[in-house]
Amino acid sequence: MADLNEQLTKYLTDAHSIEEQALAQLRRAPDIAGDPQIAAAFEEHLTETEGQEQDIRALLDARGADPSRVKDAIMAAGGVGFVLFARSQPDTPGKLVAHALSYEALELASYELLARVARQAGEQEVEQVAERIRDQEQAMIDRLSGLFDRSVDASLRAVGNDDLDDQLKKYLADAHAIEEQAAKLLERGQEIVGDDELAAILEAHLAETRHHSELVEQRLDALGGDASSLKDALMRMGALNWGTFFQAHPDTPGKLAAFAFAFEHLEIGGYEQLKRVAERAGDAETAKTADAILAEERAAAEKLAGAFDRAAQASLEAVGAA
Repeated sequence: MADLNEQLTKYLTDAHSIEEQALAQLRRAPDIAGDPQIAAAFEEHLTETEGQEQDIRALLDARGADPSRVKDAIMAAGGVGFVLFARSQPDTPGKLVAHALSYEALELASYELLARVARQAGEQEVEQVAERIRDQEQAMIDRLSGLFDRSVDASLRAVGNDDLDDQLKKYLADAHAIEEQAAKLLERGQEIVGDDELAAILEAHLAETRHHSELVEQRLDALGGDASSLKDALMRMGALNWGTFFQAHPDTPGKLAAFAFAFEHLEIGGYEQLKRVAERAGDAETAKTADAILAEERAAAEKLAGAFDRAAQASLEAVGAA
């Protein structure tokens, strides 16, 4: 059984760790952005994130608590790993923007949940800080969403921009791999989320996700390409590892809802870029398919956002703090 204030302190510790990972990413992202406007967006948000880390540290200090050195170190290492992954890809700018969009969504969801727990605990200052940071994360999501054209242009420049048809097949293969991971996450998630309302949302989107995978396969077949079995296997393995992570945490409903919301934004970023590559390649059918999938990914993200109240309450109930 956990005390509500004790649980709030744990959530603040988690928030600090998330900011440490964000800082590790943002300090390196401008150097590999491949476009001055994309780099400027990361530089602007780095300043905001430094302030956010200080705000969370101050809230912990006021509660007589310290950030977790272990969690912070693990998350910071993960941030460096993300940048190294993006740098290793030939289309670095696009990968960077899509994954950054996803991470900002993870932060936004985490602060939405933190604000709700703080409100229930009667901690007005914590609630206000969480809402202010949430708004900054939303502003960064909006900035990144306005950079999809530039990220695609920069990515195509990075790979030579010679064979758009070949690049389109690679973007479709990436989309298929992401859908494979999404399906595994949703399958595992509905089993472990521990709440009927949240499970129903995951189950409904699982059916859509399987259909998305079929649609992407159809476009690959039409273009004479095929899904990357290695990429798909690696993405499925990653999904299973995340399932184990969530099951190991007693506040599974909130963490799972936040991560699912973030993953939807990873897919949104990917399909926004796929649509643009298809348009540049003159493939109207693939662009139309990407647009249709995008609409369902955005709707799924909205449903998850609408369930944040339930996710926060279910997490408190799971640890006995409700």
